[in-house]
Amino acid sequence: MPYTRRDFLRVAAGASTLISLGPAVPDVLVRAAITAPPQSDRDTVFVAIQLTGGNDGLNTVVPYADDEYARNRPTLRLPTGQLHKIDSRLGFHPRMGAFLRLYEDGCLSIVQGVGHPNPDQSHERALRIWHTADPQRPERQTGWLGRVADLAWNPAAADAAAVLVGPIDRPFALNAENVVVPCVRSMENPAVCSVPVGTSGITDNTLLDFLRRSTRRACDQSARIEAVVKTGAGSTDYPSFGLAGNLRTIAQLIRARLGIRIFVVELGGGGIGGFDNHANQLGNHCALLHELAESVAAFVQDLKRDHLLDRALLMTFSEFGRTVRENGRRGTDHGAAAPVFLAGGATGGVVGPHPSLVDLDNGALRFHTDFRSVYATVLDRWLGFDSQAVLGARFEPLDILRRS
Repeated sequence: MPYTRRDFLRVAAGASTLISLGPAVPDVLVRAAITAPPQSDRDTVFVAIQLTGGNDGLNTVVPYADDEYARNRPTLRLPTGQLHKIDSRLGFHPRMGAFLRLYEDGCLSIVQGVGHPNPDQSHERALRIWHTADPQRPERQTGWLGRVADLAWNPAAADAAAVLVGPIDRPFALNAENVVVPCVRSMENPAVCSVPVGTSGITDNTLLDFLRRSTRRACDQSARIEAVVKTGAGSTDYPSFGLAGNLRTIAQLIRARLGIRIFVVELGGGGIGGFDNHANQLGNHCALLHELAESVAAFVQDLKRDHLLDRALLMTFSEFGRTVRENGRRGTDHGAAAPVFLAGGATGGVVGPHPSLVDLDNGALRFHTDFRSVYATVLDRWLGFDSQAVLGARFEPLDILRRS
């Protein structure tokens, strides 16, 4: 019996109530694959947190011992006595005590001065560069994590290699060529079906066989998720922040062992985002950094309790940092380099020097670590995928991970 693409979409939609598949399903999903693409055999997972709007790295990891910091920020400078001191030169923002605890426990690395040549100070273009990992071709139609999802796709298993968790539109970093990257909105009703649908056995109808396998797989996975949710596995000690709730969902999905290797979540609200503080920055930035630190710390402790932290690596990124000098409206403007945090599988410590506060790039900190070296670290040494195949060039990974 012939099956149309419309038939496929109708059946697939009925078996996918947990996830939002986006506006279109590529035709490649209905084609049978004879040989699965090369995959990593690792069980590690990666969580990327997008800090939307351009996080002010200078008030996140504060170079309090540098007199230029106070001179450039008459109203935004943070009192030295309130900082959570990392060493004799640097300190975390006063609302980031949870990050200091992670740092002292060896669960947090700070990679300073991360950026790229010729930074673009447009939100849209700067984010596209970080999402595509291709400053020379920001117009390309796949994101760096979408390309990983393509490499990880196994048609025989029909697992999703990557997901977005949260309410925003799917970030461009997850755009793939051959697979759909789903969006998990809620874990309130994880059940897809109560009994397997269809019969077993292989037929000569490739599409029907694909649908049967996918439906059985969906039922099995929904049962695993439901078991994790109902038993309350893991910690319930998450703060009442949106980011914390999304990270708790990710922890549940990790426990369910669904084959998902990549998770993306966002802080700032999407669009331009809450980190774009051109005026009255102090209070808003305080609240966002507190949410970030407390949420990540809860996630780390949750996984650590069940000995799952060694499988997980979390990374933060933002489209750019902010200017060194405040702008006269008690805010900052679009900058360039900023710190990147790695938690979980990172070895801990500060990586690289703090950029100069006098040798600037159009008023902003100059980068010394290309963001694609951080990506290469994630790909080569954590997820187990060839970074050159994903990034299109060779970038030297950083020596900051516990397992390789």
